[in-house]
Amino acid sequence: MIAGLLFIPTTIFDMIWGVRFVQEAHGFDYASAVIRSATVPLGWVIGCPLIGLVSDRIGRRKPVIVAGAAVLLVCLVWVLYGRAEILPPYVVGFVAGFPSGVAMLPYTVIKEANATEVSGTATGVVNFLNFTFSALLGPVFGWIMRSVTGASKQMTLEHYQMVFFPLVFGVGLAAALAFLLKETGPAARTPVALAKVA
Repeated sequence: MIAGLLFIPTTIFDMIWGVRFVQEAHGFDYASAVIRSATVPLGWVIGCPLIGLVSDRIGRRKPVIVAGAAVLLVCLVWVLYGRAEILPPYVVGFVAGFPSGVAMLPYTVIKEANATEVSGTATGVVNFLNFTFSALLGPVFGWIMRSVTGASKQMTLEHYQMVFFPLVFGVGLAAALAFLLKETGPAARTPVALAKVA
């Protein structure tokens, strides 16, 4: 659930609706909207390995997931309610994409929480759940958008804010659920290993 809730702002909001959002809510032309929307997966591509590296270096998963979710939450609120002209172009998209890479850490957690004999199955299950969220909720957001806009078919910033505000709650829920995870990082396993040796 944590991985799915952290992925949805990227997979549904940006990759499906991002270009239209930038065009219709902020008045950018198509080419500029595409480039701005593309900064989110660019941040994700760079954020995934670096966030994984930070998590490995400190030996913990939970604080990194919570911190990444918090930054993503702030970025999501800014994207929906902030003024596009205040920050330099492409910054918000990149900064939003970077912490969304924290959605990769639940893959590591599920492998570390299960026996090595089933690590492939565990990873497959988290991937299945992750993309099931996107596959099922994508059409739901489309249906809600159609219901909100009604017969006008013209989408405004207010429509996008109304439809995609639940993503803010989803990211907050992911951060809250992360507190319930058992810490599986190397720093948590070392005392157990030392106790067994003793």
